[in-house]
Amino acid sequence: MDVGLGTTVALTAVAAVAGCIDAIAGGGGLLTLPALLTAGVPAQLVLGTNKGQSVFGSAAATFRFARAGRLTWRRSLPSFGAGFAGSLAGAALVTQLDARALRPLIIVLLCVAAVLVLLPRPRTVRTPTRPLATAIGLALVIGAYDGFFGPGTGTLLIVGAMWLLGEAADVASANAKVVNFASNLAAVAWFGAHGAILWAVSLPMAAGQFVGALVGAQLVLTRGSGVVRVAAVAVALAMVAKLTYGLVA
Repeated sequence: MDVGLGTTVALTAVAAVAGCIDAIAGGGGLLTLPALLTAGVPAQLVLGTNKGQSVFGSAAATFRFARAGRLTWRRSLPSFGAGFAGSLAGAALVTQLDARALRPLIIVLLCVAAVLVLLPRPRTVRTPTRPLATAIGLALVIGAYDGFFGPGTGTLLIVGAMWLLGEAADVASANAKVVNFASNLAAVAWFGAHGAILWAVSLPMAAGQFVGALVGAQLVLTRGSGVVRVAAVAVALAMVAKLTYGLVA
């Protein structure tokens, strides 16, 4: 499929903005999925093509956070494996169940997430083993959700890390990208194996994603928790609006 030079440039620009947003608080798919549909990408290839470009953004953000020393490696590496395995399981499950049935639940979860982001994170003392087990469980569950359905994955990961692991918003954003990279990578492997990625469209967008994600990661590093909190609330509410519209439309 040839979408034309003008459309390719426009999609790459959208991907750059989406990559920036996604690196901060997740939710880049709010921009890229409608853009791909508008560009005429067949519906059956949209999800795979979107993952084919977004994986480059999550990889770039993960790399930038790693270079800045913001990743908690003791948790990040096991979480990567859990997120990858969970996403593969979710992608396999989506062929057996109707993902639309999850929309009401996700709307509620995203509303709760928006409120929790605004509240002071809990200051609790945990045993050394609990954060690791909790981080792995969080990555496995949300990784499976990403492979199965996906909207709000980054935001849910950030809120989960803040409230279950007691991390600051900027640290949670950094560690969330590791899991998001893993779940995206697993989805790309799944969709790629089933011929569901339109690489002629996905690869140019990947360049925009890569640059945008580096910019977004830099904003997190320089602006800290404040920018993550604001962006996470905005993304969560935008997701709620989109999913609610999908239910009533």
